[in-house]
Amino acid sequence: MGFYKPVTPARRFYTKRDFSDLTKTAPYKPLLESKPGSGGRNNHGHITSRFIGGGHKRLYRIIDFRRDNIGVPGKVVSIEYDPNRSVNIALIQYKDGDKRYILAPQDLAIDQWIQSGPQADITAGSALPLKAIPVGTFIHNIELKRGKGGAIARAAGTFAQLIAKEGDYATVRLPSGEVRKVIVENFASIGQLGNAEHMNISWGKAGRSRWLGKMPHNRGTSMNPVDHPHGGGQGKTKGGRHPVTPWGKPTKGYRTRNNKRTDSMRIQRRNAKLGG
Repeated sequence: MGFYKPVTPARRFYTKRDFSDLTKTAPYKPLLESKPGSGGRNNHGHITSRFIGGGHKRLYRIIDFRRDNIGVPGKVVSIEYDPNRSVNIALIQYKDGDKRYILAPQDLAIDQWIQSGPQADITAGSALPLKAIPVGTFIHNIELKRGKGGAIARAAGTFAQLIAKEGDYATVRLPSGEVRKVIVENFASIGQLGNAEHMNISWGKAGRSRWLGKMPHNRGTSMNPVDHPHGGGQGKTKGGRHPVTPWGKPTKGYRTRNNKRTDSMRIQRRNAKLGG
């Protein structure tokens, strides 16, 4: 974590990432794609995610979430910054000549060898089916559907833990605290993801959020009644009702999950009370 001399009010609280552990090389061009900005709009031009716009131009790095290069050893060539995610990425050179980017776990090092498949060693960065991973191991990039690619635990510093295996299912504790069942044939990668200090960055000034493509988030109480349920009133008010979205949906303590198909896979809900 880097700090600055407090020569201005913003600089006083301004911190930055330490990039000393990254390889000083340009990204691998065949794995880059253009990434046009959406401004929070869908294919009809309607805003579906508010307060998104601007930001620095980025190129998308194609990440291998599927880890389907089974049985082929790969060597870590570089560990790089990715502007599209909080975690670092690693460029892997496989023995068959293929090159791929993967999410970089905490203990991954340059020139280290990794592998995918049931026979792979239990080392940081390797990917195995859950049935081949020892109970208690920290894992990330966990598949929910075989062959679709990892979907769980992909952000900086996150990890899940394999806590049991029984029959066709493994029991996994997710970063949120939820405990759920996952099919043992699904792949997961070994280790905790790196760059855990990302959550401690102090952005320091509003402009730095604009560089990330985040526009100012307007409060409902600062609007007129026609624009938001919290709007209007004489002077500053609390809104006169429980917090809601502009469309009247509750925003605090309101459960939004509605997927009965997968309810049976959840053993313990996130933030569940002890003994409850």
